[in-house]
Amino acid sequence: MSEFTHIDDKGRARMVDVSEKTATDRRATAQAVVAMTAETFEKIRNQSVKKGNVLETARIAGVMAAKKTADLIPMCHPLNITHVQVDFFPDAGQHLIRIEGSVRIVHTTGVEMEAMTAVSVAALTIYDMCKSHDRAMSISEICLISKSGGKSGTFTRS
Repeated sequence: MSEFTHIDDKGRARMVDVSEKTATDRRATAQAVVAMTAETFEKIRNQSVKKGNVLETARIAGVMAAKKTADLIPMCHPLNITHVQVDFFPDAGQHLIRIEGSVRIVHTTGVEMEAMTAVSVAALTIYDMCKSHDRAMSISEICLISKSGGKSGTFTRS
């Protein structure tokens, strides 16, 4: 079990001690995909959803979520994030919106979970704002696209 950093030699959960690590520039980008009906897609694109501007509300929710990741994921360190960006890539042909979230910090621990939390909550916000019209929407493909910095170096999804 010692290969997992969040488990001690007795199998107990623990927060990793990062106090001796070197602070480096760390970045992570994640994605999520929300699929919906053509009608729902057009309502979002035309900003005609009764609850308001769906994508701008989801952008704000994603940024806020990244900053609250340590409150949601038990062993995540509370971080003073220096930058969060949430962007949307609508695909009219497939009636889906790909969400991309990027997080940056100079610290002793990475921000992968913050990026994935940002896109997850942005996707949930889209669902919440449109559920009265389209309960069949689906959220999928939540994953890390890339990360850089730290001891483990760079990762880019192929």
